Amino acid sequence: MTTTQIDDLHNTYANSAPFPHIVIDDHFDRSRVIRIAEEIQGTVADASAEFYGQHRKGGTQDRSRMGSDTVALLEELNGPAFVAWLEWVTGIHGLIADHSMFGGGVHQVGRGGFLKIHTDFSWHEGLRLHRRVNVLLYLNPDWREEWGGHLELWPASMEGCAVRIAPLLGRMVVFSTTDESFHGHPEPLACPADVTRNSIALYYYTQCQGRSRSTLTNYRPRPGERFSGARRLLHKAKRVLHG
Repeated sequence: MTTTQIDDLHNTYANSAPFPHIVIDDHFDRSRVIRIAEEIQGTVADASAEFYGQHRKGGTQDRSRMGSDTVALLEELNGPAFVAWLEWVTGIHGLIADHSMFGGGVHQVGRGGFLKIHTDFSWHEGLRLHRRVNVLLYLNPDWREEWGGHLELWPASMEGCAVRIAPLLGRMVVFSTTDESFHGHPEPLACPADVTRNSIALYYYTQCQGRSRSTLTNYRPRPGERFSGARRLLHKAKRVLHG
């Protein structure tokens, strides 16, 4: 990739709404991505907690459960060359990869599953670092439009979805992690029972000062949507306690 091409990516990233992001197809060799997609079909993911914000979502950071091609890609995504590329594209310098992949790794969502619109935790207590960039790589061969599962990007006003991104094989989404980078795939998946929505999610951090230190995910209802009252109050209380 030439300097001019990377500059073009940076300009697209910086000027995208509703917050800085970019969608890149086939950044990685397609035959390699197909092999990784096949490996992930056999990956055993731990089920995540069920609550108003997510349903039928699982994930793992355990490399021993993953195939060799998947592990090699994770090492590349956490390596210095890719991190340097991310810094150039995002304009955020001093990025630090999280090799433990806290909250990330391989994600799988089954039929009927969803992830409501939210912003992510901004502070990694273990690393004592601020989260700045999300990278999502989708690994779904032959994904159909009618199955849904589109990543949605929303403005902080929550007036409506600004961008919908289909989770197609080899598609990578990079976006800034802020208090206003609302995203998710809020509609229940309509895929067959034997199909899952698969992705790799990795997060990158900096040592910058003066940013919020929230360790919780902030879910927001869409217009006309209501979360379970008691659970929503509990979530709000935790946000007050933890910041």
